[in-house]
Amino acid sequence: MSKTMEPDLQSPLGGEAARPEWKHPSDHWLRGFVIDNRAALGTLAVFIVMMAVFLIANPTVFTTWYLYSSVLTTLPVALFVVVPLVFVVTCGEIDLSFPATMGFASWVFALVVQAGYDPFLGIAAAIVTGTLLGFLVGSLVVYGGLSSLIATLGMNFLLRGLIQIINEGKSTALTGLADSWAYKIFSSQVWGIPVQIFWALAFVVLSAMLYNRHRFGAQVRVVGDNPDSAQQMGIDVKRVRVKVFVFVGIGAAIAGTFSVMINFTWWPTAGDGYLLPVLASVFVGGTPTWGGIGTVAGGAIGAVTVAFIQTGVVAAGLSGFYVQFFNGLIIILSLLGHKWNQARYR
Repeated sequence: MSKTMEPDLQSPLGGEAARPEWKHPSDHWLRGFVIDNRAALGTLAVFIVMMAVFLIANPTVFTTWYLYSSVLTTLPVALFVVVPLVFVVTCGEIDLSFPATMGFASWVFALVVQAGYDPFLGIAAAIVTGTLLGFLVGSLVVYGGLSSLIATLGMNFLLRGLIQIINEGKSTALTGLADSWAYKIFSSQVWGIPVQIFWALAFVVLSAMLYNRHRFGAQVRVVGDNPDSAQQMGIDVKRVRVKVFVFVGIGAAIAGTFSVMINFTWWPTAGDGYLLPVLASVFVGGTPTWGGIGTVAGGAIGAVTVAFIQTGVVAAGLSGFYVQFFNGLIIILSLLGHKWNQARYR
């Protein structure tokens, strides 16, 4: 037999030219990125369309930096709470106590600063307070066997009532805070940009890495998807559930502290106005209510979207009465888009 007729034993195809390996369309990096981040990208599309409408309605206002500087000043307060709530909702729970945690932790910060101590010590005290409150809430839900909806709502009323009883509705002014290094580092401006937005973005990036690249984020998703399977895999389900509530407490404490440094004043109602906008940001961002899946980036974009609604509606020439209407409209349209955009896994 001639050499050309001998089969090539080294080739799995017996001498035929090796066919190119078949790849699924999702293996392409761009398509894979879109599939993996379609919830966040959908939220981003809603934000872009909304801003385009506002820009057309009033180009003079929306081409001025002062508008964006104003929003970027208060936006970080919401971001510090929205991101941890993504973890909680992914875990299959809900936390409605974070507004009172913001108020209580920021009150501790104000007390420390008013007593003449360094604001950095006040920040540490606030974070410790938020951690303890988060652990308390998580223990009530996990070890006490209470519904997270009812337990956190009750804790919100309890803490808020405690603040009002002790302070009798009085605020605390911190006029010397502007001269401290803590204020210059965390709440001043750099080239006209509020510096707190950089801290908030760093928090979002680190949280996204924790959610997508760390073992804790994987455990949160597994527990939210199927707690029984997570238990059989060796995951301490109760500990993971408590940790997500602790994370919310830490985020709420940071948010409350930043709100005080922005206003130089602590109010007994601190955090009250963030309940519905923050929850709306989580769900607009593409984190569904049934647990197991979520998106930190989407939650952050959702917070930006909700933050610009009120400013955009008023700047577009409409009265403040339209704000709640457009809040509801954008929330519903976003949820419908997410419902169409990704399959429901549970």
